[in-house]
Amino acid sequence: MTSLSEKQRGVLHGMALGMTGALAVVGLGVWLNPFGYAHTLSLPTRLGVAARAIALPAACLMLAIGRLAAHRFRTPGDIDGSGLTQGSERANLLQALLQNTLEQTVLASAAYVAWAVAAPASWLSVVPLAALTFVGGRLLFFARYRHGAGARAFGFALTFYPTALMLLTSLLTMIWNLVA
Repeated sequence: MTSLSEKQRGVLHGMALGMTGALAVVGLGVWLNPFGYAHTLSLPTRLGVAARAIALPAACLMLAIGRLAAHRFRTPGDIDGSGLTQGSERANLLQALLQNTLEQTVLASAAYVAWAVAAPASWLSVVPLAALTFVGGRLLFFARYRHGAGARAFGFALTFYPTALMLLTSLLTMIWNLVA
């Protein structure tokens, strides 16, 4: 077995910390129900929780779009966009941040709706907690991206792992409800 490079160890460390954070967010949301959701809620109420939570990742996406648009406007070599120019180093970095944020936002939106529909109503606190964690993770990811994979891993993981745990749990719950 080959040993891990320093970068790989940095990524592994950040991802492990992020997974720990994700487990804490989901676990605390389930067991403590900090937003005090009732044990029985209508589907429209559940979907309302998801819709309000989705606004936070959408705001991160809006920020990423705005940063790239502002850069292109201010930079003559980038103003025509990536389809018509090579793009400066800064434009390429902002485009990478935008692309990753778009991917994460789409996945989180699906996970929040799936959780809101499939999870017990008293577990709904996980949705706004995950959305708040998403914002924190994105801000860290944005701030640390240029410092390399190890530096941005924790921010990425705080965005991705709560979403992944929610989506997998929701899918398993839906499957269980179909076969049970």
